[in-house]
Amino acid sequence: MKKAKQPRIVIIGGGTGLSVLLRGLKKYPLDITAIVTVADDGGSSGRLRDEMDIPPPGDIRNVIAALSDVEPLVEELFQHRFKNGSGLSGHSLGNLILAAMTTITGDFVHAISEMSKVLNVRGRVLPAANRSVILHAEMEDGTVVSGESKIPYSGKEIKRVFLTPQDIEPVNETLSAIREADLIIIGPGSLYTSILPNLLVPKIGEEVIKAKAKKVYICNVMTQAGETLNYTASDHVKALYQHMNTSFLDMILVNDEGIPDKIKAKYAKELAQSVDYDLQRLSELGLEIIHGNIISYEDEVIRHDTSKVASILYKLVDSARVLEGN
Repeated sequence: MKKAKQPRIVIIGGGTGLSVLLRGLKKYPLDITAIVTVADDGGSSGRLRDEMDIPPPGDIRNVIAALSDVEPLVEELFQHRFKNGSGLSGHSLGNLILAAMTTITGDFVHAISEMSKVLNVRGRVLPAANRSVILHAEMEDGTVVSGESKIPYSGKEIKRVFLTPQDIEPVNETLSAIREADLIIIGPGSLYTSILPNLLVPKIGEEVIKAKAKKVYICNVMTQAGETLNYTASDHVKALYQHMNTSFLDMILVNDEGIPDKIKAKYAKELAQSVDYDLQRLSELGLEIIHGNIISYEDEVIRHDTSKVASILYKLVDSARVLEGN
């Protein structure tokens, strides 16, 4: 008897939000491909990027850990960050292992593939490109800030972001995964520094736009100072459309749960506030709106509730396949 194929989903993003979501999704019978940004230039990743001329491994490491199926101690070891040691302080062991594997294999994508086997990763983890890229932001006043880690601290409003060098090539497996996907998920993650750096890699954005799969954007719960100050949910969508020069999303997933005043006050100190779920403007953009109580709190930090969001997404991909007769 022929075994039914698992639904194929592609998730595009970076940062903590992507890793949180993947921990929930890996529990479902899904064929997962995570496409991860390589624009990070801060911390351990930035140091390895500069010293070894490799793509930054940090976001990739977090995604591998999130999708791994190993003993907790092994994952803790992979994620361990050294606090002492000349040259070692600040580095994550997983970053160093990925850097070493890149040197051994001669290729960053191959290194990720080998580490994924070692850590029994459920799915595929692919960088948006097989080389480092530099993220730049043109501000509303015309000035340009270069470097992913510097952009949020410019104190200015972002007009657009762009990548250099211009001859960036995506990984072929990434393009194939997008073409074959049953559902494409964008986010959650920092709009300008985690999500757009993926879509701006030549051919990736184009393939997402052309893909037959439904595309759902998971909107951030909170605004981010230096990136999306005072942005509503529709402002996030409009920024994506402006950078891609077209509308391309089918659905948006937003939180409609009120946030406790105590936590609001904590975030207000960082000039962050809850993202306004502006139903009318989202409807005018032609989006199907999925909303609900989809957040959790850990040490007074707001995160998407991985179980709730994963359940919603699994139902979406399942219904899409039924409609298409897969």
